[in-house]
Amino acid sequence: MCKMTGYEPKTTFWQDFAIAEADAIKGVKDTYERVMQEWSDNYIYLTELVMVLNWNIWYWHEGESCYAKDLTEVYNELWAKTHDYALDHLKDEELQYYLRTVD
Repeated sequence: MCKMTGYEPKTTFWQDFAIAEADAIKGVKDTYERVMQEWSDNYIYLTELVMVLNWNIWYWHEGESCYAKDLTEVYNELWAKTHDYALDHLKDEELQYYLRTVD
């Protein structure tokens, strides 16, 4: 991931969602709920979550599998929800970090 984006992951969210996709939408939503419950108060992890969700929107958008469209839609929905959450809850340096990193 670092070679492709220049961002060094700090969590296992990239792998967690890849594993969750084996159970399609249910797996992705369950993983999302677990991550938000445990880590939504950590601005660095929240930022990375938004990046993972965004990355997966585009990954599945170009996918050929039978459930690519459904995964694209669920990732887009979760991305929008999490992005709004970040904008509503992060302040000062935390918000600046978020905006700089996801830009």
